[in-house]
Amino acid sequence: MKLCTGVLVAITVVMLPGCFKKVAEAPEQFYRMAPPSPPAPAAHFNYAAPALVVSGSTQVPAANTEVYERPADNPVKRTSEQPVSTFSVDVDTGSYSNVRRMLESGVRPPADAVRAEEFINYFDYSYAVPADKATPFRVHTELAVAPWDKRKQVMMIGIKGYEQAQASLPPMNLVFLIDTSGSMYSDDKLPLLKRAFAQLVPQLRSQDRVAIVAYAGSAGLVLEPTRGDQRGKILAALEQLQAGGSTNGGAGIELAYAMAKQSFVEGGANRVILATDGDFNVGIANRQALETLVADQRKSGVALTTLGFGTGNYSDAMAERLADVGDGNHAYIDSLSEARRVLVREMGSTLFTIARDVKIQVEFNPSRVAEYRLIGYENRVLNNEDFANDKVDAGDIGPGHEVTALYEIVTVGSGAEQLPALRYGDKPAANTAHGDEVAEVRLRYKLPDKDSSELITRPILASSLQTTPSESLRFASAVAGFADALRGGERMPGWSWEQIEATARGARGDDPEGERAQFIQLLRAGQAMIAPAKPSGNTTD
Repeated sequence: MKLCTGVLVAITVVMLPGCFKKVAEAPEQFYRMAPPSPPAPAAHFNYAAPALVVSGSTQVPAANTEVYERPADNPVKRTSEQPVSTFSVDVDTGSYSNVRRMLESGVRPPADAVRAEEFINYFDYSYAVPADKATPFRVHTELAVAPWDKRKQVMMIGIKGYEQAQASLPPMNLVFLIDTSGSMYSDDKLPLLKRAFAQLVPQLRSQDRVAIVAYAGSAGLVLEPTRGDQRGKILAALEQLQAGGSTNGGAGIELAYAMAKQSFVEGGANRVILATDGDFNVGIANRQALETLVADQRKSGVALTTLGFGTGNYSDAMAERLADVGDGNHAYIDSLSEARRVLVREMGSTLFTIARDVKIQVEFNPSRVAEYRLIGYENRVLNNEDFANDKVDAGDIGPGHEVTALYEIVTVGSGAEQLPALRYGDKPAANTAHGDEVAEVRLRYKLPDKDSSELITRPILASSLQTTPSESLRFASAVAGFADALRGGERMPGWSWEQIEATARGARGDDPEGERAQFIQLLRAGQAMIAPAKPSGNTTD
């Protein structure tokens, strides 16, 4: 995409320190960045303890302007009326790490910051890997008694992408698109961002290419496309970045895509990695306009990953949605260990795609299932007719990625129904053709170089019901319970904080990275904040 058309005129405009030097060059218009001066320390933001802003002679806390957007929980559905459920997969994990930083800071997370599917998909469940690349992922299913209500059942659907050694990964063409606006000045933003990307640099190879675009008042090309083994040059370009100015995110995205297309690698990983607090306030600030821009650009084969940073003005809604429409993924970086997890340990699954537009559809048998509810995925729900429509965009998965979804099921005659009986409704007739089936799970996906989808189907038999759920299902259920408790505990009302913790502890299993142990600590922090233990009444003054 050309960033300018018509007659090209060489123009140099030198602005005051802290701004950009703009240089027009043919055939593409690149912007070279002059190092900006940092703003005053008073620009710091912190979610738990907002910075003080001087107003006349009075100091007042800086306003918290974090933005979250999440629809209401999926409703319970009557199978006889709506037997089919369809949704797009989601590999994002940003909601979990973002809520983690709030809990660790002693701040109660807003309910809309909690997305159950991103909590569940943060963890590994050790699904079996595919035998080969012919089918890029393997499907795992399990039906068991629900840990939160013995009258109900829970159905787990798991997807595991094939794993690929880093050395055998295709070439990478990456553009780091970095927010250097004034709001990025605090330690948990640009300084953490630079250290995060510095962990990725040693993983780069000679066949890889990296460019760096920064944006504040204007968009600037900090590093032209550079071989991945020129690590010193890449690190030096990162280190020179400083925060200052307002946030022209739209111009930065346009320039980043132009750089990605300039170095496009057929069959490789072509991706823009946007690192920002999401506070776009100059240029294309309208979210719908940005979504349209990103959706148009994904058609060129360049994906968009978003990495969220910082507190106080973080726009979770913007970062998550741009990744969705950009055929990428979204993560929130709250620490160097999280950066290492996303950019080093899971680099392949973060940056590469093995299956596109992955959709899941479940048809429940009304003679077996009275009601069902999909846990999470509210903003990924699709129309049923979209499942077989290859023009409809859906989520992508990378090598080694795991995707997990849980359904709560109420069987016919269990007495656990939540919807009122229909006055004129009849009991569903027995399905003799598929009498032992609870549901059929269908998956559609496209290989990266294909435009038509493949279909996988799998029946779930009533006879497969496990009275003792597997370790993976129990832990995933505890994570779902934690998410529900943080949102008010309306969907699993009979499951106490203590019971959720006991379930998680009993299913901790092998935990080499300590992530499940950390989850249990977060669960305790959430309980102390939302449902503290009542005094025994035996204390004395």
